[in-house]
Amino acid sequence: MVREKSKIIKHMENIEKIIGDYKEYAEKSGFRLNPDREVVERVIKGLLENEKKYGQRYCPCRRVSGNPAEDKLKICPCVWHRQELERDGHCYCRLFVK
Repeated sequence: MVREKSKIIKHMENIEKIIGDYKEYAEKSGFRLNPDREVVERVIKGLLENEKKYGQRYCPCRRVSGNPAEDKLKICPCVWHRQELERDGHCYCRLFVK
């Protein structure tokens, strides 16, 4: 039970660190992290699931094809996020907003 609780705490600390890293990236890049914490946590959890499954933090809103050259474009922040921010005010998964 104690070991399981320790694992959960470590997982939450990891999520907080990742959120902090993406927040810093967004601020340096002239946009921001979505103010809706639920959206951010959902996306981060999806990124972590993809990292566990595929070895990379692929955007959870994009399909992983298995083609490394194609899929590397989908590693968060994906190659399309800036264009989507300009066009839509947010990236496709809504992690980043203008």
